[in-house]
Amino acid sequence: MEDKPRVFKAISPDNRGTQRLNEEEWRIQMEPIGFLFLTAWPVVNMRLRCKTKGNEYPSGVPNHTSMVLEFKITKWDLEGVTEGKNKPSEFRLSMEGVLYPDRRKGGRSRIKGHFHMSISFAPPPMLALVPPHVHRDVTQAVMKNMADSMQHKVRNNLLADYAKFKKETPKNP
Repeated sequence: MEDKPRVFKAISPDNRGTQRLNEEEWRIQMEPIGFLFLTAWPVVNMRLRCKTKGNEYPSGVPNHTSMVLEFKITKWDLEGVTEGKNKPSEFRLSMEGVLYPDRRKGGRSRIKGHFHMSISFAPPPMLALVPPHVHRDVTQAVMKNMADSMQHKVRNNLLADYAKFKKETPKNP
């Protein structure tokens, strides 16, 4: 987990549109979001930060945990719907979470984590004729699919990378 570029690559393997900004931050072009007949491409700056020895661990992480990898969206943009009648009157996106090793008796370990994502959206003026309950239902379905997809991809990619890491790492004799 100390290898932030490796962890980042594992949680965001589609490297198209991905750019490392500095030691802790990457810019990611996420999968497009479709809402009725509009499509937008969220672009986020994601910060990965390691914390060790129980210093400033987020709530819910045991203090005896050797290290925590925090991730947080620090900046975002919504490409594809930024002008005119297509532009939402409001769009906010936030996400933060943690990953950490959970060591078990007998030497077994696993990766645990959790994240919180919040999205608020006010439809653009061109959708004013669509009833509010349709906006709400479609938005909730789109956001649920996006969150489920992200969670599934992150979990599977981390597990696959961890298995690869274990094969690459020589065992101590």
